[in-house]
Parts: sequence; C-alpha cells; structure tokens
Amino acid sequence: MNLDELDGRIAEGWGGLAPNGSHVNVVLARRGSPTAAAAIGMLAHPSPGHTPVLVCVGPTPPEYEPVWPPTLMMNKATAVEDRHQTITWGAAQLGIGQGVLDAVADGLLEPTGELLVLVAVWVDPVADDETAVRLANREAVRKALGVCIEGRDPDAARRLVAERDSLRNPFYSGD
Repeated sequence: MNLDELDGRIAEGWGGLAPNGSHVNVVLARRGSPTAAAAIGMLAHPSPGHTPVLVCVGPTPPEYEPVWPPTLMMNKATAVEDRHQTITWGAAQLGIGQGVLDAVADGLLEPTGELLVLVAVWVDPVADDETAVRLANREAVRKALGVCIEGRDPDAARRLVAERDSLRNPFYSGD
C-alpha cells in the first residue's frame, strides 16, 4: 500500500482492563501532507496537562531515541498529578512505542520517516500498575494500526448497523 493511500487513515484500539487499560486513537499521515502538518502543529500547541511528545524509548540519553516511523503522542486525559504524568509519559509512551515497533516487525509499517503515526492516548487518572498500562498501550496501538492498514472487519460494521437501536455507551446512562 502506498503512502498516499495511508494518509489520513484513522482507527481506535483498546487494550487491558480498567483502570490500567488504555484507549487510543491513531491517525497515519504521509510526510508533507496536510494531515502531517496538523499532527506536527500539535507539538507547537501544548496546554496545561496535555503535552505532545515524540515517542522515544531507551534507558537514558544518548540511548534514548525516537521510534521509527516517527510517532507523536498526545494524552487525552489531563495529567496534572505526578503519578498520572509518570504513568502517561513513562509506561504509556513505552507501550505506544512498542506497539508501533510490533507493527513494523509484523510488516504492517515500514521504518521510514515518510509516514508519521499520531496517537491520542487515554490513561485513567487512577491507573496504578505501570506494567499493565505499558502492555495495554502496546496492545491498543498494535490493534489500531492493524485496522488502519488492513481495514475494519466488515462483519463488525454490519453488526453495528443491525444493532444500532440497542447500542449502549459507558458514558451514557439514559434510556
């Protein structure tokens, strides 16, 4: 699949169990495209509790380096408490990097600078198990990248259409 076909593809993934599970939204962007410009623009516009970062892995500088393809991470849950920040930019970031590298190892992505991966990640503010959060993010990102590249299961889409009147949402308590 060429990079133009991947540009703008979007998917979501969930991994793990609450409160240490993780939900991600992933967008792929071809370098030089408007999608990539928007993704890179977020780096210039941090807000309190929401810090976009280039996903890096490794123990310490100079071994600390970005994953390839370049991956930008933005947290969806406002991280103001020290523990939440540590888990978000530590465990979640490492898991995101591992999920991207799993997709490279599986042949879904090429380790090139021509494609950017944008990940918006939700880490529960009461998460307390760094390893579980890392593993949840790894799983969620790999799952979302699979949907971006391979497409969504058409049977799942048809099922949602058929069940649309009885669908629920965990944040909706009405009838």
